[in-house]
Amino acid sequence: MSDSPDFYCTIQQTANAEFKDRGSKFLAFAYPLKDKEQVKEYLLQLKKEHPKAVHYCYAYRLGINKNDFRVNDDGEPSGSAGKPILNQIDSKQLTNVLVVVVRYFGGTLLGIPGLINAYKSAAALALQMVPIIQCAVLENYSLHFNYTTMNDVMLIVKQYNCSIIQQDTQLFCYMQLGIPKARKNEVLFKFNDLQGVEITAI
Repeated sequence: MSDSPDFYCTIQQTANAEFKDRGSKFLAFAYPLKDKEQVKEYLLQLKKEHPKAVHYCYAYRLGINKNDFRVNDDGEPSGSAGKPILNQIDSKQLTNVLVVVVRYFGGTLLGIPGLINAYKSAAALALQMVPIIQCAVLENYSLHFNYTTMNDVMLIVKQYNCSIIQQDTQLFCYMQLGIPKARKNEVLFKFNDLQGVEITAI
């Protein structure tokens, strides 16, 4: 885990844009992505909405270390669609993002340089339409403590923007936390300073 980043950039909402070249229309759709299953759902949805389109090319990148990605040219010449789309995602250093470009053929062949430019431009336009957000990379810990220290625990949780994944608050409390990696040492120090609090990495 030590070489993974403390933060990653992604998008929180969907966006779309249009690029035209010699009669062909390229409709680009950018989506925030949680997992690969969503890719199929978004593609099915677009195929229903645009049944007359000829190509549904896409690229995505997933994961904090950005090592999970895929490009698909969907029948366009190899390397002319999926790769230029992925290059746009990468140029903004994004992850957990899918961009699909739906093409309506206009009757004129664009050639490979024309296709690369069209898919690149459409993807770039869609990604310009959506705000990029920076998210903290979280590491999971479990916390056991007495109910009497609840206020102190919650103070640290709020102060360091930890996210509560699970909690069970009775006389003896249990909490599963996502602690921002960048502040982990400070948070652990604070919790270890509290009486009767046990914290362990998951």
